[in-house]
Amino acid sequence: MEMYYMLVFGALVAVVVALEMSKTKKDRISTSPAFSSFKNNYLFVYSLMMAGDWLQGPYVYYLYSTYGFGKGEIGQLFIAGFGSSMLFGTIVGSLADKQGRKRACITYCITYILSCITKHSPQYKVLMLGRVLGGIATSLLFSAFESWLVAEHNKRGFDQQWLSVTFSQAIFLGNGLVAIASGLVGNLLVDFLSLGPVAPFDAAACFLTIGMATILSSWTENYGDPSESKDLLTQFRAAAVAIASDEKIALLGAIQSLFEGSMYTFVFLWTPALSPNDEEIPHGFIFATFMLASMLGSSIASRLLARGSTRVESYMQIVFVISSASLLLPIATNVQSHPLSAPSPFLVAPSTVKGGSISFAGCLQLLGFCTFEACVGIFWPSIMKMRSQYIPEEARSTIMNFFRIPLNIFVCVVLYNVNAFPITVMFGMCSIFLFMASVLQRRLMAIADKTRTREQDPEGDPLTA
Repeated sequence: MEMYYMLVFGALVAVVVALEMSKTKKDRISTSPAFSSFKNNYLFVYSLMMAGDWLQGPYVYYLYSTYGFGKGEIGQLFIAGFGSSMLFGTIVGSLADKQGRKRACITYCITYILSCITKHSPQYKVLMLGRVLGGIATSLLFSAFESWLVAEHNKRGFDQQWLSVTFSQAIFLGNGLVAIASGLVGNLLVDFLSLGPVAPFDAAACFLTIGMATILSSWTENYGDPSESKDLLTQFRAAAVAIASDEKIALLGAIQSLFEGSMYTFVFLWTPALSPNDEEIPHGFIFATFMLASMLGSSIASRLLARGSTRVESYMQIVFVISSASLLLPIATNVQSHPLSAPSPFLVAPSTVKGGSISFAGCLQLLGFCTFEACVGIFWPSIMKMRSQYIPEEARSTIMNFFRIPLNIFVCVVLYNVNAFPITVMFGMCSIFLFMASVLQRRLMAIADKTRTREQDPEGDPLTA
């Protein structure tokens, strides 16, 4: 392994450790023992749920390829997963508001365990069923757990600001430490113990079972709107009205879709970007480096959220601009992984040597991608905080799943056309989307300021009326 990867990884480790060790009382929020117990229980469950998800990720494509399926068939399986998340996931996830968030979390565990079991079959139809189940589970993972947390937090009367503590630590653990550990466990099972590419899915099912047992034994049920008079169509209509009538909710949904759409597209693009000429790169180690950068971002977010003087709506504008600039590096270094790419070396001329180690342009891009992942680490706890402020409790899960509809459509379109456009065009599109997110975030802050001013001075100033 090249020294460069070790240097980047080591530098990130040093910065993360330094940030965590240097936190002062001003960077921490004082809480109660009761809250700490509640938070730790949630973090334990959330970490197990994320382990069940992260263990599968690196081996899905590999498993399908070992069964003899080609790129086109595998692409259809991935599209089925995102399509399922958009269609069935929206319906199932929205039922959480009426049927209960705890039940929805248990449904996530059962659905994902069944999805893992289907990986033992080489039959295409069985694997397709697994992708459909996995799509449903993904929608529940990113809506039901957060909805349960926010409702339970408020029901127990904890300080609203303490939510940011749980959010930032959940991302630090779930999207950082757990992701890195899951990669190492998967590598141990497949490469060192030679248990085959299906072993990580079996391990994921075990973690999900432990998490489900914890939920069943220690969580209480909560609802959005348990009214029996509301059917699913009425819930959808109420959620749509809430989004259409409150510009803050609509803006929040657009911001989330733009950022997450760019993030999921980046997942498909970073490998060809770093190895346009089939350079040998350590994919697992680079993945761990990205997760470490995400941990750095969540550590920064925890500091920002702990300070009452720093507003989420304000600093997220800067985060979106930085993330937009970081994804311009492949364009600046002129990645040429497609015959339609026009030679225009803006910053660094691209390498034309086949094979070998990572190029100088690749080294620069890796730094840019780590910067983007740090922005991802800041984004998650921050968007969770804003959702807890702006989305009404009675339709929280439904609205959050509505937000994922344009995201899933976007990802399906990208997957279907991933070979139709030069990689520079794809990165340029993502960069534009992220800049648009910054503009919309500025608009959201302006509207939030007006609302806050109106609430503080309901009668208004006669001189400015």
